Amino acid sequence: MITTTGLTRRFGELMAVDRLDLQVDRGEVFGFLGPNGAGKTTTVRMLASLIAPSDGSATIAGHRLGQDNSALRQRVGVLTETPGLYKRLSAWDNLLFFARLYGVSNPEQQAEKYLKLFELWDRREGLAGSFSKGMRQKLALARALLHEPDVLFLDEPTAALDPEAAKTVRELVESLKSEDRTIFLCTHNLDEADRLCDRIALFKTKLLTVGDPAALKQQMYGRRTVVHLGNPKPGIENELQLPFVTKTEWVNDRLLVSLSDPVAENPALVRRLVQLGADVQFVSELSVSLEDLYLDLMEDNHDAS
Repeated sequence: MITTTGLTRRFGELMAVDRLDLQVDRGEVFGFLGPNGAGKTTTVRMLASLIAPSDGSATIAGHRLGQDNSALRQRVGVLTETPGLYKRLSAWDNLLFFARLYGVSNPEQQAEKYLKLFELWDRREGLAGSFSKGMRQKLALARALLHEPDVLFLDEPTAALDPEAAKTVRELVESLKSEDRTIFLCTHNLDEADRLCDRIALFKTKLLTVGDPAALKQQMYGRRTVVHLGNPKPGIENELQLPFVTKTEWVNDRLLVSLSDPVAENPALVRRLVQLGADVQFVSELSVSLEDLYLDLMEDNHDAS
């Protein structure tokens, strides 16, 4: 659904996006993660045909960027981090205006559908300029969905939303995925990305890594068993003498043991610890967050630069 080859954007001497190669499949929720200034919004603007690339190529929803931009824009919806709404128009008139620009055949019906979805129906006559930031965000999301796009670019979609509204957006993303639509999600909410995204890309001008969040975490950190002991005995790890143990370390009186297959190997590990006189209270698998992966990769990239 989205393919880029060497996609590049410069602003004078500043390199914003450097030779980006990506493949995003139909029906996929794809997380595009990186710090402020990494080039995420610039990438979205290129893929949505709002600005032209300096080099490289891209195909979105079957349309070649730079060759069929008008048809491409009809197939995508965009929520930018700072959505531009007509502040002197009502929420209703904002949506009707954009629905007609997109050539939606039933603009009133679509406007009503999304105003109700985002709980703005009772405020439909209110001026957009009088809305809170969260309400404007919901209105901008409604605008992005009016023409039922195949590809939806979301730049910080839950920013400034209260927990209930953010939950509505997350549920919307999941429902759109079930409709075989492609979601390209830029977010700083790493927990949200971990829960919603089929794959993620970590990006800082250049692509750092891409893959399934769980697979990336396992690839970088492996699988580690946390052994909680009633009588910690530093040095006991040197007596384990088990071939499948690749690394051990103590963290706050807990023994962290790196294994290739904890489900199969934990029983033997526990038996050996008991033989050595350890008072094993319980074992668990160390949970690594997407935030840990993100921070470690960004730090490594910073050190290398």
